[in-house]
Amino acid sequence: MKPFYEVRDFNNIREMIDQSVKLFGNRYAFEIKHNDEFKYITYKEYDKKISGFSTAIIDAGLENCQIAICADNCFEYCLTYLSTICAGATVVPIDKELHEDDIANIIEVSESKMLVCDTRFLSRVDIGRFSNVRILCIHKPEDCVFDVESFEEFVERGIRMNEEGKTLYRNVIQDVDKMCTLLFTSGTTGSSKGVMLCQRNYIFEIKAAMGVLKIHPEDCGISLLPLHHTFESSIIVFFAVYCGAKVTFCEGFKYVLRNMKDFNPTVFVAVPLILETVHKRILKEIEKKKFGKTKFKIGKALCKGASRLNIDLKKVIFKEIQETFGGHMRLIICGGAPINPQIIKDFDSFGIQVLFGYGLTECAPLVMINHDRLRTTDSVGQPLPGSEAKILNPDENGIGELCTRGGMVMLGYYKNPEATAEVLDSDGWFHTGDLAFVDKRGCYHITGRCKNVIVTNNGKNIYPEELEYHLDLSDFVESCMVEGLEDGRGDIMVHAQIHPNKEEIKGFLDKDPTSDEIRAIIKRVVDEVNNVVPGFKRIKSFSVRDSEFELTTTKKIKRGNASNKTNKNAS
Repeated sequence: MKPFYEVRDFNNIREMIDQSVKLFGNRYAFEIKHNDEFKYITYKEYDKKISGFSTAIIDAGLENCQIAICADNCFEYCLTYLSTICAGATVVPIDKELHEDDIANIIEVSESKMLVCDTRFLSRVDIGRFSNVRILCIHKPEDCVFDVESFEEFVERGIRMNEEGKTLYRNVIQDVDKMCTLLFTSGTTGSSKGVMLCQRNYIFEIKAAMGVLKIHPEDCGISLLPLHHTFESSIIVFFAVYCGAKVTFCEGFKYVLRNMKDFNPTVFVAVPLILETVHKRILKEIEKKKFGKTKFKIGKALCKGASRLNIDLKKVIFKEIQETFGGHMRLIICGGAPINPQIIKDFDSFGIQVLFGYGLTECAPLVMINHDRLRTTDSVGQPLPGSEAKILNPDENGIGELCTRGGMVMLGYYKNPEATAEVLDSDGWFHTGDLAFVDKRGCYHITGRCKNVIVTNNGKNIYPEELEYHLDLSDFVESCMVEGLEDGRGDIMVHAQIHPNKEEIKGFLDKDPTSDEIRAIIKRVVDEVNNVVPGFKRIKSFSVRDSEFELTTTKKIKRGNASNKTNKNAS
């Protein structure tokens, strides 16, 4: 794929920031809501703080050290990310929802010398465990009882040094092949792997993505997904600065729609679960209205017909739905799990483009995307410009392991050459561990994870994600997980754990359902799925869960933790 938007050249992240300040200096880089009041920070002000924080880091002797951050999404998080990189240090983003033991483990394994945190972090951990680490607290309270430094005072110290002519940040040699970010794939000691990324990875991602994806200086992005994930941080921390766009922060999942109206964003980064939840809510509101479904279908047909005449009626016909997102939403970048193509089509009818892509932490993270001129609804798109992809050892259906190569591929796993060698071969191909096939258009389709494949006794491969996708299409299914289990004869059978949507079932039955009624409805859903898949893929047994699955912070089911908590035995 060739880029079709002009991309400016830069050699390192510091140079990119300097360019953006010259181009967008007086534009707002951030709009921040605090206690129902709004504060604005321009790109010039942002650069002043980045430069100050970088100088303070160097003055503290931390320019070649690891600096961890564990906090809610906020302006200070973005500031820490860029300042640390520009100072020649390495930022170590930590999942704020991890257990205290896991956080301590990551800080120890990464050898972090400084930790940036917020007051919520201080309130839930034993701060004594981090006595050997210098701690900066964001918005440190005046009555703080902990022996920590003020983040704001530390940054201001660096700003004063710069104003006095001691601009240490300008002396840093920007080595683009040196580790600048260390991201841990999990917090547990046994399975944790530190992904080492460098500036070269981010530079490649920015230039490649901006060559096929247009974000304008007038755009406003709202940050909801945790910034310790590269999917969110790449767009919010790096792409936004390159484009001169404005960033705002959501106050939490339950406040998404309220914050949409607060900030009137135009760009949103999401995972499928968020879009599915909002889509269901929209359809429910439509169904409540008289002839709602009929009007919805007619509206979509009118928009489709008008578009052929280059007339855009979407914002007129679906104005009320647009207002749900603040009235100005134009682009949602989505990835992380499969999504029902109909949801993408419906959002397009609402006048909101959904670009669905694929990536991994090890690839900083974008590997493929449905770009502005492709816009398929049934694939993850094509490789980024300048990168390659191939299918390794495809089967009779063309399905094999997806491998990719390009400037976005990580340096390796931190102090773990054995694990690095398992995924990075001598020719520079990164083995993703994901199964995929490529169609005639050159678009890739992810079918599942290699390690999740269910291999039957007769050698057939079954991809759980495919069956989960079909189950999730039912309104009666809240969430599900498909796995292979041994039956009494030692054969492998397909089993589904299903957490039902009791509210939908209650509405369907017009009464509170009994456990037997819930099971009967779920059985009907399973039967419907079995009717549309080949015989060897059929779900042989299922169990109904009383509790929800444990989710990651990006709303994906933790398969290893999905114990079978059911109200009936599998059958």
